[in-house]
Amino acid sequence: MRSAIELNKQIRIKDIAERAKVSIGTVDRVLHNRGEVAEATKKKILEIVKELNYQPNILASTLASKKSATFATLLPQPPARDGYWTKPIKGIKKRISELPQYGLQIESFTFNQADSKSFVEEANKVLAMKPDGVVLAPFFKKEAAIFIEKLKELEIPFVFIDSNIKDVGQLSYIGQNSYQSGLVSGKLLDLMLNDGNILVIHFAKEMDNQNHLVQREKGIHDWFKQKKDNNHDLFTIEIPDTNSDKWMQKVEKNISEKNIKGILVTNSKVFYVGRLLKKLNIKDIKVIGHDLIKENIKYLKEDLVQFLICQRPEEQGYNSVNKLFRSIVQKREIQDESYTPIDIVTKENVDYYKEFK
Repeated sequence: MRSAIELNKQIRIKDIAERAKVSIGTVDRVLHNRGEVAEATKKKILEIVKELNYQPNILASTLASKKSATFATLLPQPPARDGYWTKPIKGIKKRISELPQYGLQIESFTFNQADSKSFVEEANKVLAMKPDGVVLAPFFKKEAAIFIEKLKELEIPFVFIDSNIKDVGQLSYIGQNSYQSGLVSGKLLDLMLNDGNILVIHFAKEMDNQNHLVQREKGIHDWFKQKKDNNHDLFTIEIPDTNSDKWMQKVEKNISEKNIKGILVTNSKVFYVGRLLKKLNIKDIKVIGHDLIKENIKYLKEDLVQFLICQRPEEQGYNSVNKLFRSIVQKREIQDESYTPIDIVTKENVDYYKEFK
């Protein structure tokens, strides 16, 4: 039974040693599982540790070691100042700023999300610096797989953000369940549409390499497959380049020829569809996109986009680096998956998401 004094003070290794009538060095060897200690003594010490609810002073031990951790981030380049990928970076910086006493360092690397070679080049820079941990958006599945194997060879822990690859040795995944997000989009379009077909648009290159977008498409397809009275056909197009007007002609042709009444854009580029519908003066198509960036919010408020699926990118960034910190610095166990909520945002509630105003 712990005394009132023990309940009100930080338990030290010295206290455990005095209670067990052993040296501080013996307690230290048991706690860190190094060196030989008699089994009976080890058992006695562990019982006292449990009884006193001993919690190591992680901050003190970290400062005493005078060793700070350096983390690397490998994320897509934000295409604009207010682009989606500015948000996770903001969250990462916020968490680091809260931990000045640990001397944590962040080295940021960004790749062009339309160029897998750019990913490889930046990944090699990360490997060359040998960080203590990595936050990674595994955009290009094949290239990411090679990078991941090298991280594992170097015994560098890594956390996935935004996009997940199952069971490849990641410390954790922070982000939305992309498949569930697709199901949500399917249900919303199903509720809005009495008739007509649905167009799924991927504004991306190398779709077989874009796992999270593939999962969103799979989710919406599965939603309509399981409906017995489904009267909507789904069509998918990929738009790798928006630098010319050809993509507009492609979308317009699909709308007119396939009786399209609903559109799902699988990433943050739904503003392209908003612009096109406004240009064509089309107001009867229901549109769903992703992410609360200013360009998307503009078309949401104009009713050219009905719903935005928000995945809290700043929170993802904050939690991703926090996972590394808790595991690498604090030596704590962490969950292998941390899904963010699937927020459904309309023009009526968007202003309550203050961080995006």
